[in-house]
Amino acid sequence: MAAALPDRVDCAHLADDGAVLERVYPLGEMPRLRDLLADAHGAVHVRFTFARLGSGHAGASVAVEASPRLVCQRCMQGFAFAAAGSSEIEFSNGLGWGAPDSPREVYATDEGWVSLRELAEEELLLALPIVAMHAAQTCEARSYGEAAAVQDMSGDRSRPFAALQDLLKKT
Repeated sequence: MAAALPDRVDCAHLADDGAVLERVYPLGEMPRLRDLLADAHGAVHVRFTFARLGSGHAGASVAVEASPRLVCQRCMQGFAFAAAGSSEIEFSNGLGWGAPDSPREVYATDEGWVSLRELAEEELLLALPIVAMHAAQTCEARSYGEAAAVQDMSGDRSRPFAALQDLLKKT
């Protein structure tokens, strides 16, 4: 039986080797993502391509693909969202390091070590919408169907201000 692949890796060592790693992480293992999900089923597929940058620093290209079930903020129902994203990362040994005009995202490491799962989770969060919603037609159709069912159950349409109108006539 093969040993489990490590999650924490040495960025500089992988960049020197020009390593390419592919990983699959269950969505349920990503704590920052849990509150956005309708359920924790599914996985994120990640590809890490490490390299030495022109500046000599370690860097990586991180690409994610997933289809998490998010909660629509209009109708509060779950729906599958096809998420894909990629970023160019430059690894930093401390806060405030990195060229301000760099086209790459600066990612702080723990003395040169980084958690691949956390890096994948960060990239997936960037690929998700700020406010998750179905297509407008889907939510409207669902809302219309629910409203029609409520109206059919009541039988008649009540007029909540009818009593107020009678009071105004008496004065």
